[in-house]
Amino acid sequence: MRQSGASDSAIDAHLDHLWLEHGLSRETLASYRRDLAGLARWLERDLYTATEADLHQYLADRLAAGRSPRTIARFLSAARSFYRRAAEAGAVPADPTANVSRPLLGRPLPGSLTETEIASLLAAPKCDDPINSPEGFRDRVMLELLYATGLRVSELVGLTVPALNLRRGTVQVVGKGGKERLVPVGEVALEWVRRYLDEARPALLGPRSSDALFPSKRGTAMTRQTFWHAIKRHAAAAGIARSISPHTLRHAFATHLVDHGADLRAVQLMLGHADLSTTQIYTHVARQRLQELHAEHHPRG
Repeated sequence: MRQSGASDSAIDAHLDHLWLEHGLSRETLASYRRDLAGLARWLERDLYTATEADLHQYLADRLAAGRSPRTIARFLSAARSFYRRAAEAGAVPADPTANVSRPLLGRPLPGSLTETEIASLLAAPKCDDPINSPEGFRDRVMLELLYATGLRVSELVGLTVPALNLRRGTVQVVGKGGKERLVPVGEVALEWVRRYLDEARPALLGPRSSDALFPSKRGTAMTRQTFWHAIKRHAAAAGIARSISPHTLRHAFATHLVDHGADLRAVQLMLGHADLSTTQIYTHVARQRLQELHAEHHPRG
């Protein structure tokens, strides 16, 4: 979806200011335009509505997509200059970039969770009554499916019921650039999905009809931001102190597969990475994990 005209006008005005007041080069201004326009497209709404949580998630998505820390740092410079000026002009109540840290220059390893932490997170939503409390059951199924498939959060919330093939144990995903891929789903997650479809989803929809696999109370598909906040809430209930996002489960999915000996090419296909080099970072995560285990447990570690 193209960013709104309001965002176009705001970007133009900001770039004019940077050129007149700070004399930035045309190349830098062109890069800033691409960065801010990319954020507006991702938000699918006006730039002035972005929150700190949105920006953290956007940075996580860009890193997971293989963007370099230098590219991320340049984007953050563009966003900071835009939102600082917007805050000074009263266009936003506060600068949402104020507490967003610059990435370390040098490719970071993606954040992940241990298998024990994953088990605690999956058990956090209240799902003992799928008919009278269907939201908790829906959240549990979304977490199970996210960890079982490694989907991007946009792919997860965009799933439709016809995309699932329970008999074959697969889900058909439309990823970046409209590219489709078929991802296997483990039996544990499938059992949760079957029960959700039979009990919790009908309770969520009531008399409404929808193709969305994970509808909100209004019957429309859940947004990325809503699910992001749900994960934060469940992580706190599970006693996970550090900040996590839906992409953390995608990282955990890939890391645990590699830890257990999965072929890197197979992991690439399941994640929907266009380039194997993007997937290869998970071998470094696994290697780091092995080094930590060796240091902790080997008598001469």
